[in-house]
Amino acid sequence: MEKYRDMSGKMTTGGGFGISEEDDVKSMSNQSSSPMPFLGKTHRMSAFSQSPEVELDCLNCGDTKNKLERQQQCSIGMEDSRGVFLTWEDLRVKVSVQPSTVILEETTGYAEPGGVLAIMGPSGSGKSCLLDALAGRLTSNICHSGSILVNGRKQSLSYGTSAYVTQDDVLMTTLTVREAVYYSAQLLLPNSMSKSEKMGRSMAVIKEMGLQDSMDTMIGSQFSRGLSGGEKRRVSICLEMLMRPWLLFMDEPTSGLDSASAFHVMSRIANLSRQGGRTVVVSIHQPSSHVFDLFDNLCLLAGGKTVYFGPSRSAVLLFANNGFPCPPLKNPADHFLKTVNIDFDEEDDDDLNVAATNEAINTLVASYDSSEYKNHVAKRVSEINKVEGVRLEKGSQSGFWNHCTVLTRRSMVNMSRDIGYYWLRFGIYLAIAVCLGIIFYQLDNSFNSIADRGSVLMFIAGFLTFMTIGGFPSFVEDIKIFERERLNGHYGVAAYVISHTLSSFPFLALVSMIPAAISYYMVGLQRSIDHFIYFALVLYACMIIVESLMMVVASVVPNYLMGIITGAGVQGLMMLTGGFFRLPNDIPNPIWKYPFYHIAFDKYADQGFCKNEFIGLTFHNKEGQFPSVITGMEILTGYYEMEVGYSKWVDLGILFGMVFSYRFLFFVFIKIGEKIRTVKGNN
Repeated sequence: MEKYRDMSGKMTTGGGFGISEEDDVKSMSNQSSSPMPFLGKTHRMSAFSQSPEVELDCLNCGDTKNKLERQQQCSIGMEDSRGVFLTWEDLRVKVSVQPSTVILEETTGYAEPGGVLAIMGPSGSGKSCLLDALAGRLTSNICHSGSILVNGRKQSLSYGTSAYVTQDDVLMTTLTVREAVYYSAQLLLPNSMSKSEKMGRSMAVIKEMGLQDSMDTMIGSQFSRGLSGGEKRRVSICLEMLMRPWLLFMDEPTSGLDSASAFHVMSRIANLSRQGGRTVVVSIHQPSSHVFDLFDNLCLLAGGKTVYFGPSRSAVLLFANNGFPCPPLKNPADHFLKTVNIDFDEEDDDDLNVAATNEAINTLVASYDSSEYKNHVAKRVSEINKVEGVRLEKGSQSGFWNHCTVLTRRSMVNMSRDIGYYWLRFGIYLAIAVCLGIIFYQLDNSFNSIADRGSVLMFIAGFLTFMTIGGFPSFVEDIKIFERERLNGHYGVAAYVISHTLSSFPFLALVSMIPAAISYYMVGLQRSIDHFIYFALVLYACMIIVESLMMVVASVVPNYLMGIITGAGVQGLMMLTGGFFRLPNDIPNPIWKYPFYHIAFDKYADQGFCKNEFIGLTFHNKEGQFPSVITGMEILTGYYEMEVGYSKWVDLGILFGMVFSYRFLFFVFIKIGEKIRTVKGNN
């Protein structure tokens, strides 16, 4: 049996926060009916608690300003007061599209340095929405009203002062823990810090999260063994703790973890908060009793309404006073959520159960609205807002070119270790090149070889490059990592686009040049080295174009199946209108020829390949046909209806121009999505 101290200071026994003695229930009921016995942070019976004397000293501070300053020093445990106070009043969130739906009704609350605020509630209660609203991360179709103040000011959360740990662990799975944290340190920490200092900061946060024994373990994915779920979650926290943010948001930090892993993760977070004076706000679904004991304040939501806000332990009193006492030996979090959860009542189609649960929610909401708990919250928010704390300044960060360099190195390491990025495609390209060489081995100059050469070149330009869509899943994972890091201000869009381009070029050269050499010489195309170099450059440009196209698709459709279908459809349309399957003069002018034919990269790839191959060659005509010899130029103009008024190098130049255009389009699409999020986040 575990002992704890209730609000009156009386020692009580029970499992978790359950109440085992009837007189203890009476004692807490009497206590809750009197004015709230707290003004600052409530004394917590945990390894990181402040002493009762310190709390009482804070409560007896003189004026409001001194009270805040002394309470801040007490809770932070440090001489300076750089901690972040976060308050929100009458915050209302709704979906902006018609008909509009209210997700979160008017709610008021606060988060203080040195404490952990838990936002708890059933699924669909609005807890993640509240967290996103406080962090300025609401999506474009959601708007909010009310005030959100930081240190008593209306100011945006600057880089280096706040961080957001997402529910999903979006990590580069091919890196070790040491590599992942150190690469992030090089991106985040200013240029004024030396490499040894950045490595020292990396090792410090790794040790703070208890990952020193797993530093050289690869993070791993569902296809490769690596870290456990709890370790991955701690790595995600490490990456955001490198800048030592004063305000940390965490969305479902225990999701998918077993009870032991969840406790270890949350206990380290609570330790960092209390020892470092950081303000931590977490949304959490159903914590264990040990995890629940780590929370300083609790914001309990149900159906978008505030059921309770205050010290986590005191919620037991509110429920007990309204006829919903927590049974002995029961986790209070389980009891709270069971009381206000109507999901399974609706599934059972039991009108009585739904009505009873709704009545319980309404009773608890009404009780909280008329209680001293809410009055204290309003008073505390008012006190904090009256004292304007320090204005948050943007933290120092490494420069643009350093971002490009570090991201390029990290991306090249990832591409070299991820078999699905290029190596699998490289193996398939080699196999196809050999098969192509065997089927069309050493073509002669007969009339039939004209069609054979055209088929070989079309297959290479179209179908061989078509397989670049196989790397789409890796592109999507890259985009997810970029979005997480970009939202936390790690680097800019331009640095990401440039670094990805630079890191991918060497691998694309490898997967295009070697298969190109095999197929080119086995088929017996023009033997001169300059012809082969041109052939390889056209294939290289096509590979980059298709990969750039798939990156654009990944930025718009971040879904594996839909993205592959979309990319395949766009590329198939380009092949169809490229001038091979349907001769240019026979393509319908509206839409298909203008503009599709002229913007399809297959047109310029086919023309470049054919000009490179046919110009300078002669072929024997069919027996009895005149003339007996056909020149390559005649084939281009009469048979393929190609544009020969300009050089093949112009076609190559257009292809590389398309490379730049698609990469720039990739940059634009990301910026547009970012702009939409930024505008909505500032509303």
